[in-house]
Amino acid sequence: MTSRGEAASDRTGRGQVRLHGLIDDAARRRPEAVAVRDERGVWSYAELTAQSRRVAAWLRDRGVGRGDRLLLRTANRREQVAVIFGASRVGAIVVPVHRDIKQFMLRDLIADSDPVLSILHDDDEDCWSALDGRPGVGVTRLWHELDGLAGSSRATGGEVAGISCDPCLMIYTSGSTSRPKAVVSNHAQVVFATTAIADRLGYRPDDVVFVRLPLSFDYGLYQVFLAALSTAALVFNDSSPDFTLARQIRDSGATVVPLVPSIAATLVKLADRRRAAEGAEPPSQVRLFTNTGSVLAPALIARLRAAYPAASICLMFGITECKRVSILEPDGDLVRPGSVGTALPGTEVLILSEAGVPVPPGTVGEIVVRGPHVMTGYWQAPDLTAGRFRAEPRTGERRLHTGDYGYLDDDGHLYFSGRRDDIVKRRGMRVSLTEIESAVGAVPDVRECAVVHQPEGDRLVACVTGPVDPDDLIRRLAGWLDVARLPDACRVLAQLPMTPNGKIDRKALLRMTEEATA
Repeated sequence: MTSRGEAASDRTGRGQVRLHGLIDDAARRRPEAVAVRDERGVWSYAELTAQSRRVAAWLRDRGVGRGDRLLLRTANRREQVAVIFGASRVGAIVVPVHRDIKQFMLRDLIADSDPVLSILHDDDEDCWSALDGRPGVGVTRLWHELDGLAGSSRATGGEVAGISCDPCLMIYTSGSTSRPKAVVSNHAQVVFATTAIADRLGYRPDDVVFVRLPLSFDYGLYQVFLAALSTAALVFNDSSPDFTLARQIRDSGATVVPLVPSIAATLVKLADRRRAAEGAEPPSQVRLFTNTGSVLAPALIARLRAAYPAASICLMFGITECKRVSILEPDGDLVRPGSVGTALPGTEVLILSEAGVPVPPGTVGEIVVRGPHVMTGYWQAPDLTAGRFRAEPRTGERRLHTGDYGYLDDDGHLYFSGRRDDIVKRRGMRVSLTEIESAVGAVPDVRECAVVHQPEGDRLVACVTGPVDPDDLIRRLAGWLDVARLPDACRVLAQLPMTPNGKIDRKALLRMTEEATA
């Protein structure tokens, strides 16, 4: 039996760890097991591996090779997975891009990554225009051309003999800068992160992983790698409306569901409606919900547990620059409320003061990460890279300064206080917006919430959804929070603005509240 540590060993590449080794090993172990299923069909691991080899042959025919960037912008579908692993075989770097990114942002991203080829959704006219003369192909046309390679000797062998430190992914992430910012990851870093996460989450060969998250979001993308490592089945359902989400999960036989707060809130809302209309919720096979990317409020966690009593909830903390920082054991929040777990196996989390020295347990400081999962840096951004990926003064070891704040307890469990942009100075105190949101979320009838800080006037505004009386909410909070943390106002919205990755769009929310205040 192949061990997880050996699962990505590329036996055509002199034993080097390569990303496509994940599916090659899965195909050797369980060739007929379902690898990926979407609304158009299903592939086994043997079929997915064969498809990825055909993609590699097609890419080689077009001169795509080691170090070339390959932009990928499609809906979640089987072909997307085959392209990712096919690009790995020829040494290309995949640049996954969300379909909802608008043309003016897309032009900057394309200019920054400078792809030699783009694979696009067929009818995305904005994206075709943004290529500005660069070569591109629609995914449907690509697969028609691949059909001509079926059974051909060109569809096997001939892979680039790359090495583990070759880059394989560029993932664009949001941040404080206005320019595009892509985190570069190599094969060894991605495979290490996948293996370390799998060690904690324990995906099983009989699991069905339901992926609603886009693959441009690293949380969604790594579900592909985690499923391959465990030979679990991956299920995409990209085009169905939100009001069918619970039924999609149930009908797919999903056992694992990665989610962000917006997905959790939708599932809770659907469960409440169904109970009100029809009584008990039909049984679900979900055994595990996971969360990272955006904090799940305790009140929302409690409602999710009530809706899915047979499922465990696993809270995690991550950042694209190292993929995952910490993972809490399933349902560990019941024992350690507020914790996001301990560092991944083979890694370490440090909490440093502003002077860069470790602080005692229970003291808030910057979260700093060390380990093999610390990624390479930012694409063509040496100054940004130097600011985040810093050398330890004594040893020279590269460490990731996350810009996020938290503290460790005596047992090494991490507690997240907020991102750099979520820590504000108010009335002479450092205030965490995340902590205030936990209090707002505990008010009855609040479904979703976010707190924004308006620098002009030093105001805090709580934005919520649900049947909430704004004045009553502020009165309740006044009994729970000190004056520095008490919101000045509450706005009730039909829905909170979201980014393409399903996170709350705080910049848009700040603009909305500032306009309303003005």
